Amino acid sequence: MQLPDQLNQLSTHFSPLLWNILLGVASVFFGILVRFILHGILSYYTRYSSHIVFKSIVKNLKGPANFFIPLFFLNMVVPFMVLTRTEGQRFDKAVEIGLILSFSLMLIGIVKVSEEVLYNKYDLKKADNLRERKIRTQLQFVRQLVVVGIVMLTAAAILLSFENLRKIGAGLLTGVGIGGIIIGFAAQSSLSNLLAGFQIAFTQPMRIDDAVVVEGEYGNVEEITLTYVVVRVWDQRRLILPIRYFIEKPFQNWTRTTSELLGTVFFYLDFSIPVGELRKEFDRLIESSPLWDKRVKALQVTDMKERSVEVRTLASARNSADAFDLRCYIRETLMLFIQKNYPESFPKNRSEVTNSNNNQGIPIDLIKK
Repeated sequence: MQLPDQLNQLSTHFSPLLWNILLGVASVFFGILVRFILHGILSYYTRYSSHIVFKSIVKNLKGPANFFIPLFFLNMVVPFMVLTRTEGQRFDKAVEIGLILSFSLMLIGIVKVSEEVLYNKYDLKKADNLRERKIRTQLQFVRQLVVVGIVMLTAAAILLSFENLRKIGAGLLTGVGIGGIIIGFAAQSSLSNLLAGFQIAFTQPMRIDDAVVVEGEYGNVEEITLTYVVVRVWDQRRLILPIRYFIEKPFQNWTRTTSELLGTVFFYLDFSIPVGELRKEFDRLIESSPLWDKRVKALQVTDMKERSVEVRTLASARNSADAFDLRCYIRETLMLFIQKNYPESFPKNRSEVTNSNNNQGIPIDLIKK
């Protein structure tokens, strides 16, 4: 005798209410048991395997699986319950909606698992992480877009499951019509942000973890969403900007093509400064610093003003953080060197005063520090 026939025969020994309760509880319990076994297997592999995929599955699919697996088994036993036509339709509809919602959460979890696995492959901790930042920027945007698509399809599927709301569901799927045009005009700002997001994700004027200067603030790109960008400022503040800002307005990107940078420090000194000695000290300091990447170093007089000369130091570093620290190091150490060895070479104000008792105007130099 087949299982369906056995269940139908067994149902005659119980009242309809008790039979439905027993069947529902048994199916849910069996689903929880299956979920517990799967979780145990994955947890075992998580403990004894270093692969990120098992840890990510346990973290992102544990919650959705708690609902999807029991509902899946409950849906399988609905045909064997003793229900009136109206009760069967309502109960079946409720289980169907629960399955759709839990399955959409499973899909979102799978998307997150895929993203984390790829994130682990493209590590940002590398010194030259241009390719990694490029891939991560695209992954983050695609993940957000896929999640939005799953949510919209889930809402449309639920609406399509109701006869009276089928037209609404179809309209949500197609996204056309007069209503869509009206909404499009009303949401031009949001749509422009979305299109700007597409452009940034694939043309990439900036990427995740890029060092940028925006609105006079230096920071790193922390997050790129469908509508806005989060810039982590150097003092741990967060600057939130609409994503189309980076399409419409100029900004500085210090790591657009490589993480390597040149740092400059300017000194304004008296004409008496011995540039040769200053260059020797600069070379000694820069070569002893681990912040210098040994690519570029230079000390040059780049300008002469009325009361001082402009001395520019130039040094290269592996990334923006090292470049900033290297500039501070050069500024501090060279300033101490000049203070100790050539204190008279700091800028001075020179004035010429004539003797009022001498019609010839004999000049007397007064030097003020």
